[in-house]
Amino acid sequence: MNFCRRWHCRFICLILAFFGLFPPFVLPCMADGNISLSAESAILINAENGEVYFEKNADKMLPMASTTKIMTALVALEGSDLHDTVIIDRRAVGVEGSSVYLTDGELMTMEDLLYCLLLASANDAAEAIAIEIGGSIEGFAALMNKKANELGLKNTHFDNPHGLDSENHYTSAHDLALIAAYALHNPSFLKIVSTYKRNIQCEVGTRYLINHNKLLRSYDGCIGVKTGFTKRSGRCLVSAAERNGMRLVAVTLNAPDDWNDHKRMLDHGFSSYQKLTLLGEGEYCVSLPIVGGKEQTILLQSRGSIEAILPSGIGTDDCKTEISLPHFLYAPIENGEIVGKVSCYLDGKLLGESDIIALYSVPQKTVKKSFLKRLSDFFKNIF
Repeated sequence: MNFCRRWHCRFICLILAFFGLFPPFVLPCMADGNISLSAESAILINAENGEVYFEKNADKMLPMASTTKIMTALVALEGSDLHDTVIIDRRAVGVEGSSVYLTDGELMTMEDLLYCLLLASANDAAEAIAIEIGGSIEGFAALMNKKANELGLKNTHFDNPHGLDSENHYTSAHDLALIAAYALHNPSFLKIVSTYKRNIQCEVGTRYLINHNKLLRSYDGCIGVKTGFTKRSGRCLVSAAERNGMRLVAVTLNAPDDWNDHKRMLDHGFSSYQKLTLLGEGEYCVSLPIVGGKEQTILLQSRGSIEAILPSGIGTDDCKTEISLPHFLYAPIENGEIVGKVSCYLDGKLLGESDIIALYSVPQKTVKKSFLKRLSDFFKNIF
């Protein structure tokens, strides 16, 4: 029945397109999860643990255009300081494509170059960063590929820092989502990609930068990340959004209607999943007997909270909590010592754990010797 409905809808769209009432280049394609997308390849993941919530040809190797600059920024942030002064190399001047028109010998901070890279998608800024850190485009591309290997990416290879077309420059939607999720853990990266506009004072005057990612202003909770386009790659987009403590990353490659594709995927994620607190900070508290201590009991408490992202409709009552703890403890016990564990499960799957710790120290009890024992020890020491 669903198959018939899909083709019925497609037939209607084709008729509308024939009469000019519906642009043929944005005809949506149905993918798993019943989300209508224009993208050749797409994915939606949980940025916290990488869990996939939706995918369409997610491992297909495709060109990525300027979404490349996510990795460029990541390598730059991990290999330099934001306050480093960069002397613009003549090789970075006049690069084709989007540009902030850097000049030979101009002084820029690494931070300002990263804003040019990620907001204005400046290819000359990408090459300036690459030459500064890698010594050359090839040297920097090697660093990008090294980082890709560290992240365990299987379908990605970088040939340059900006994403201009090259046969050896490609990624997959899944790999690109993992790069973005990792990069968003860097506070400087997050700050830059979530900035809508910035003015930079330079030797040549003021550069006015506007973020190409219009989802920052049109989608509630959007925090980035990067756009991209070449004729060969088509429209590419990586986005991230946060709501109710849940961060999602969406990627589309070769998507004529990418803005709407991302809204559909993100809406699907936020409506289909929720973040639940299964155990609050210090919520579990118990007193246990202690043997051989100066105190008869000791107070224990769970350390940290347990949170999980679960399908909508599932509540905390559906989850099972197990306590792993002995019936009593032996002294001495140190403050903060781990003595047990709280575990939360859903249908047998472990969702998270929290250590149970001692809230204070309990030293061992000193045993007083009897008179006869002390007398015995005295004579033993003499003889």
